[in-house]
Amino acid sequence: MSASGGRIAGYFGLAVFGALVGIAGSLVQGAWLPAGLILALLATAGLFYGSLRLTGTQLGVLAPAAGWLLAIVVLSIGRPEGDGMFSAGIGPLVFMLGGMAIAVMCATMSRAAQPGGGAGRLGK
Repeated sequence: MSASGGRIAGYFGLAVFGALVGIAGSLVQGAWLPAGLILALLATAGLFYGSLRLTGTQLGVLAPAAGWLLAIVVLSIGRPEGDGMFSAGIGPLVFMLGGMAIAVMCATMSRAAQPGGGAGRLGK
């Protein structure tokens, strides 16, 4: 497998892991309010920040964030019978909006300097 193929597989793996964290967070935040909500948001933050540090790119945050968002959107859509994963209330809304805010914060964080890189300012 080439280097770019391995990188694509890594990002796909992060997206799958993001979906798993989204599913687990959806279950936990509704079961143990408010401790479950805090735990779900901490797991989400750990996933996004860890993937940023692992890959060093904004795409490294986007991949698990896309999987996470896809999972919680699918779980929030009710079935025709009226069954849904999310309960009514403020908890699921805080989980969704908080997770998206964490993803944006992690994607816009400054990245560590590359080894052997020069000064960050132009002309020096």
